[in-house]
Amino acid sequence: MHVVVLGAGYAGLSLTRHLERRLPLDVEITLVDESPDHLVQHELHRVIRRPGLAADVTVPLTDAVERATVRVARVEDVDTDERTVFLSDGSLTYDVGAICLGAETAYYGLEGVREHARPLKRLEHANRIRSDVLAALSATSDPRLVVGGAGLSGVQVAGELAALVREEDATATITVLEQFDDVAPGFPENFQRAVRNALEAQSVEIRTGETVTDADERHVVLEGDERVPYDVFVWTGGIRGSDALEGSRRTVRADLRVDDRTFALGDAARVVDADGEAVPASAQTAVRQARTAAENVARIVEYERDGGVFEPRLEGYTFESPGWLVSVGDDAVAQVGPTVFTGPAANALKTTVGVGYLSSVGAIRNAVELVEEELDLERATRR
Repeated sequence: MHVVVLGAGYAGLSLTRHLERRLPLDVEITLVDESPDHLVQHELHRVIRRPGLAADVTVPLTDAVERATVRVARVEDVDTDERTVFLSDGSLTYDVGAICLGAETAYYGLEGVREHARPLKRLEHANRIRSDVLAALSATSDPRLVVGGAGLSGVQVAGELAALVREEDATATITVLEQFDDVAPGFPENFQRAVRNALEAQSVEIRTGETVTDADERHVVLEGDERVPYDVFVWTGGIRGSDALEGSRRTVRADLRVDDRTFALGDAARVVDADGEAVPASAQTAVRQARTAAENVARIVEYERDGGVFEPRLEGYTFESPGWLVSVGDDAVAQVGPTVFTGPAANALKTTVGVGYLSSVGAIRNAVELVEEELDLERATRR
């Protein structure tokens, strides 16, 4: 039998590692991704300020897996009826497949934003944002840095920009634009308040209830035709599905199945869990969905190998979050249960989460170097 996992982000890599331990050795596992490396996406914003971290937030896929075959290619199309995947260098077929292709930046038809804003999905994006900001700081005494979107990604970008400006001993006006009524929309009010306070403590201007309708080379256009000038414009305003899925995100129920032999999870899917609740797209949900998907794939493989008569009963995924965590420059905001906290305790939790994830995918060296970097940063901040 052949099990294929498409995408090596949080969902795909976690699923592959579970399958390696769960499936019989004679079941072939193939992991497909257009990059030979796994990117620790929740640490990507830090590369804006610390480009040297690039090596610590990437893990070679061949180091992260044990017996799966890694195929480096771009997924161009998936025919779930024929169980065939079309790749940039050929095709492959599967008996059981999992779509874990993640998501791309959504522009909602705003072509001016697509053309002029900087997204943050890859290392080259972080490096480009950094170079743009440094160039702006050199060219003018008070450049305007605008971030579109105040979800967790936008909050982290704004925090890094504020810290980078301070480290360069410069000044800049940093503005966050959010169409909803508060930052971190969709999160509990006490978490939102703490995030807003952390941003304002770093002199970030927060403008909520503002809908971006267009952009040109120098201005972000808001609903009502107000034009907000910028020198650097970063867009974190939403996500869409992979180009291989025509920009859509497959909607799946709690068993995570698209059909009887194909699963979809992580940011590639809109998941409705066993309680009938829509599940937010995040790294922690992707990792937890991978456990459910691995169990269900294993049950199907066992059924097929043993020639079972009745289709196996599959496990349902239920969204349960232990809490939320967001970096805001050198600060962090964490929520565990009903309690929200910031400062050293939140930073310690941030480091623990990062180290725990890297260790879970076998990246011990990266985990150690991440701790060293955090300790060096804490010492520098105290000086």
